Amino acid sequence: MAEKKRGGQGWLRYSSIGIEFAAAVVVFTLVGLWIDRSYDCRPWGVLIGAVLGLVGGMYNLIRESLAAMKMAERDAKESESRRDDPEKQQED
Repeated sequence: MAEKKRGGQGWLRYSSIGIEFAAAVVVFTLVGLWIDRSYDCRPWGVLIGAVLGLVGGMYNLIRESLAAMKMAERDAKESESRRDDPEKQQED
């Protein structure tokens, strides 16, 4: 039962990666727009903000993807060890 709960949490966690990526780009672009309007330096604020948002979003996307791969490998090893150990199969 604990496995189902953990799997559900993982699904929710990884389904939000795209939203986080888009939010990073939008927020940094809006900050750049504010800088452009405040300091009259168009289009550099928006461009720099968009690039920072893309870099930050990609960093988060890669970090979460690597964490998902590690979790999948760990789960595969756990299921393999359960399959090889008959005592653990009886407990489940």
